[in-house]
Amino acid sequence: MCGISGEVRFDGGVADMAAVSAMCDQLQRRGPDGSGGWQAGPVALGHRRLKIIDLTDAGAQPMVDAELGLTMVFNGIIYNYKELRAELQGVGYRFFSTSDTEVVLKAYHRWGAACVERFLGMFAFAVVERDSGRVVLARDRFGIKPLYLSRGPGRVRFASSLPALVRAGGVDTSIDPVALHHYMSFHAVVPAPRTILAGVGKLPPATVRTYEADGRESDWEYWRPVHERRAEFAGLSAGEWQERVLESLRVAVRRRMVADVPVGVLLSGGIDSSLVVGLLAEEGQKGLATFSIGFEAVGERSGDEFAYSDVVAETFGTDHHRLMVPSADVHAGLDGAVAAMSEPQVSHDAVAFYLLSQQVSQHVKVVQSGQGADEVLAGYDWYPPLDGVPAEQAVDAYARGFVDRSHAELATQLADRWMVTDDVSRALIAEHFGRPGAETTLDKALRLDSTIMLVDDPVKRVDNMTMAWGLEARVPFLDHEFVELAAAVPPELKLAHGGKGVLKDAARKVIPADVIDRPKGYFPVPAITDLHGDYLETVRAALHAPEARERGLFRTDYVERLLADPNSHRTTLGANQLWQVGLLELWLQRHGIR
Repeated sequence: MCGISGEVRFDGGVADMAAVSAMCDQLQRRGPDGSGGWQAGPVALGHRRLKIIDLTDAGAQPMVDAELGLTMVFNGIIYNYKELRAELQGVGYRFFSTSDTEVVLKAYHRWGAACVERFLGMFAFAVVERDSGRVVLARDRFGIKPLYLSRGPGRVRFASSLPALVRAGGVDTSIDPVALHHYMSFHAVVPAPRTILAGVGKLPPATVRTYEADGRESDWEYWRPVHERRAEFAGLSAGEWQERVLESLRVAVRRRMVADVPVGVLLSGGIDSSLVVGLLAEEGQKGLATFSIGFEAVGERSGDEFAYSDVVAETFGTDHHRLMVPSADVHAGLDGAVAAMSEPQVSHDAVAFYLLSQQVSQHVKVVQSGQGADEVLAGYDWYPPLDGVPAEQAVDAYARGFVDRSHAELATQLADRWMVTDDVSRALIAEHFGRPGAETTLDKALRLDSTIMLVDDPVKRVDNMTMAWGLEARVPFLDHEFVELAAAVPPELKLAHGGKGVLKDAARKVIPADVIDRPKGYFPVPAITDLHGDYLETVRAALHAPEARERGLFRTDYVERLLADPNSHRTTLGANQLWQVGLLELWLQRHGIR
């Protein structure tokens, strides 16, 4: 788990190693255990290392294999690297390290870009072919590992974070109006290949991009989940589906214990992370380190779920850590969380994960987490109303339950120069819903949410906040084989028991019923669920700052209306509108973007 950066020139010039080093410096917290650089003519690579697999210098990067004529930087983990290594050794490859990075490098030599189809893991990497001058970038199926890009005269740069590209200079930092529309419509999600900045993009998930030496580029999308009923599962009973889902998750959890350092679990007290703990206990894990975070209550709003996480920790005898964060520390952590965001993220979960990661990183370097189950198995409350909705009404039904604000409403909030003519966010929904490979309206929604919203909200949030403290987070519910199975589960089994029904029924064989039958919880951060005191003043100052006035993203009357009544204006799903617009300005100003 690391941070990577690079520059590739197509104009005959020499790559700018100073710019690559500047990006690496920005990525230091993603990889605090070491750094490295490499430059050869038109290509330069940089790397920050977090030691998880092969703790020796043999696993350092950039990794050069002179015999094969390949150089690479890699961020992530390949869970099946030992099996692939054995296969490669069987056909004559010799290894100088025990790292998964070297396995990726030699797998690329053996199978070319198609090597990604053999990887079970999360990754972003760049491979340079010495003889052809070709550079190949790749990202894992769910985009768990980030890869941002910027084009300049005769060159392209890439890095593990957007602020790293900005730090290197030469980036158009103006706001992309289409991305702004998405940000305001999809809970701050800006789908790939865009970002909120016009001059920065991101490689889409499940994509391999090839740059030829003359600058020609091509993309290959190597995976897309099919949300349809499959013939091999025809006739399965509800009980048989439960068994298959549980066994597939058990395999996914087992895979994510691969490491040369201890692996813990972020235990929220909800069903998803509790089930991960239970399955690891079944695998024979003893003294598993588990971590739960809590915040001071505000009024009648509770700030912890220790009652549930304690039950799980006691049931399975984990080495449990209760981490209570005072309200004063929450406000102090806000700036750090915003600084850690590669893109603006409005969920107050980001601050919670940032503060949790700070404390967890003092104990372990790797954790498993329960993200993804809701998007894969229909756990949110906007999914049941989609059941049985005919195809011609699907887009309307999804938009009613999920989209933050209509195009017409947005026109009363954004300044005229930032408002696009067409409803680009609705068009994006319609385009995704119109693709083949999703059977029902619910299937279409789950496919959209798991490949778009999940990637650029919960998954990105967890990656950014954990890596800010050199902590690697692994997400078994996004094992692609588990997701493929979950996509085939009949909708009625997913929607049972208020959502995630098939998982809840399966979980009864592993974890206490009290954890399963409880009301659905979230990462509660009472101090910023509503904006008061220092938090409100922080947002007010950001929106009144000279940079904000100069940018002029929002209509003045809209901003003043929000500030006059900061906690009454909510989006479709109940998010605070003032926090959404204020966070965008906080992020832009924190990263020096004018």
